[in-house]
Amino acid sequence: MSSVRDTRIRLLTAAAAVAIAALSLTACGDGSGEPGGGSSEGGSSTGSSSGSSSGSFSGKDAKSGGAGSGQDGDALAGKDSAAAGNGKTGNGDFGASGTKAVACGGSNSKTVAAPVNRPVNYMLLTVVNTGSAPCELYGYPAARFGEAQSVPPVKEDSKPQAVLTLAPGEPGYAAVNLSATDGSGTNGHTVKSLTVAFQDRTGEGTSWVAHPAVPVEGIYVDDSLYVTYWRQSMGDALSW
Repeated sequence: MSSVRDTRIRLLTAAAAVAIAALSLTACGDGSGEPGGGSSEGGSSTGSSSGSSSGSFSGKDAKSGGAGSGQDGDALAGKDSAAAGNGKTGNGDFGASGTKAVACGGSNSKTVAAPVNRPVNYMLLTVVNTGSAPCELYGYPAARFGEAQSVPPVKEDSKPQAVLTLAPGEPGYAAVNLSATDGSGTNGHTVKSLTVAFQDRTGEGTSWVAHPAVPVEGIYVDDSLYVTYWRQSMGDALSW
């Protein structure tokens, strides 16, 4: 079993590993970003998923009842965090240091999007806390691809038991299933832009919008598109 887990993680693209490492090295930087645009947080999503309801720009109602694999990402990934920190999935009030956590946003985090080799047709979203205090990642990313007007559904079974709290320098992850592997998805098309929005504690969208870079050739998506909740480990996010 351990060899299968190790193989799965090694199959993450070099792009994902390099991007996450770069974020960790700059975790003490300024976390540049401005409300409503630029390279901060927030943002909306795209497309609907067959058998699921699509939501508004805020992402609050984009819910999907599909079943996930249920595998433990910590077991899959082991120590796969790009930056070892003291963050945790906890009550969302205080970090391990006792410092009161704030919401992750444009002034204290950076976001990277990177396709992975396995699972097929997946993308990994990574947010690193670049601030000096713990920050909380609420809900799931509202990831708008191209000019889509709606938010993809979220895989409900991927919801963690508590709010994800990131220590300074620590990453959090969410996965995006871009398209059906068997070709059954409809309305397939290639997009060349991506915006990612964060939610607040109530599940509403915020004004912080990140614009992570996407491959030059673009990203192929179809109506099978969905996202996971923010998770503590890379392997956990990619297991749904």
